[in-house]
Amino acid sequence: MPSDSMDDIELKNIQLQFPSARSLSRDDSSACEEIVSTDHGPIVVAIQGSRNKPAILTYHDLGLNYISSFQAFFNYIDMRALLENFCVYHVNAPGQEEGAQSFNEDYVYPTMDELATQLECVLAKFGLKQFIGFGVGAGANILARFALTNPNKVSALCLINCVSTQAGWIEWGYQKLNARHLRSKGMTQGVLDYLMWHHFGRNTEERNHDLVQVYKSYFERNVNATNLALFIDSYVRRTDLNIQREMDLTKKKEGMTLGMPVINITGSYSPHMDDTVTLNGRLDPTNSSWMKISDCGMVLEEQPGKVSEAFRLFLQGEGYAIQVGRRPSKISTAPSFEVAPLSPTKMAQFRKASIEELLKSKFSTGQWPTSAIHITENPISAVVC
Repeated sequence: MPSDSMDDIELKNIQLQFPSARSLSRDDSSACEEIVSTDHGPIVVAIQGSRNKPAILTYHDLGLNYISSFQAFFNYIDMRALLENFCVYHVNAPGQEEGAQSFNEDYVYPTMDELATQLECVLAKFGLKQFIGFGVGAGANILARFALTNPNKVSALCLINCVSTQAGWIEWGYQKLNARHLRSKGMTQGVLDYLMWHHFGRNTEERNHDLVQVYKSYFERNVNATNLALFIDSYVRRTDLNIQREMDLTKKKEGMTLGMPVINITGSYSPHMDDTVTLNGRLDPTNSSWMKISDCGMVLEEQPGKVSEAFRLFLQGEGYAIQVGRRPSKISTAPSFEVAPLSPTKMAQFRKASIEELLKSKFSTGQWPTSAIHITENPISAVVC
């Protein structure tokens, strides 16, 4: 290979830049928080997007809130495109929001069914007649309970690591011990290890060291231990959803299973994978699908691209993708077709616009820097299938 092609290139300087640490705080959130009064005390609901759009309602898992559970996922570039067409209402379980004050000793935490009933107050507060549910873990169980009692108010469900049965003896024992430690000692190493296993599964250090450290630090510093103990107690005392699959069309009854379309998602490393298989066996196969995403446990953080694509296709299947309108014209009455808001074409256009906007903000002069080569380390390394 001739070396003449390298003669005119001179490396003057290499400058190593480290990005700011990943933050799971309210300061990085674009959502607007509001207080909603319920029979069991106030809860915090964060709204993201235009309120005149179709509603997506999210509910988080144990040890998390809307920021630590959904902020990074809904800021993912493909999900930002989706927010142009939807309004997201992030519901926080009582006392789980950032900076929450500890409950009094005489406070009785709502049961899982009562947490589901609280969503009625959220719908009334914001005038929502129907929504698309998006829940993870304990939040998925709460949304499923609400959907069973209010099927006309839930148009579709995206459930991640959802458990449909009551707690077994092993889970009950671990969680009771965790709740006791949280009340008496705060966030102990045993509780921290259990939370990491609950969200990521096993061998987390070998998969995504940086992401694991972010969440370890979050659990140690940002979680209200007393309030989390109450939430854990409520979750471990959950009842069975009492749903079952009925293949005989003549014997199908309303309320026996979830009647709305459901996408049931889990990760291949998730400790809840078998629970999602059990749930899948209790759902109607004509309106539900089960999806296992490889090489991850916490799917929203480790594989946001695959989840966002699955969610987008799921919404397209429910009719949210195609916009066909008629423009008033005296000359022609032919229908006018617009680009689908969630179509691959639209997504590509959004990505291109976002990249161009980023470049303009970084290089306002319109010229690439020539004096230095900047190397940036990614704080959250990608997981490739």
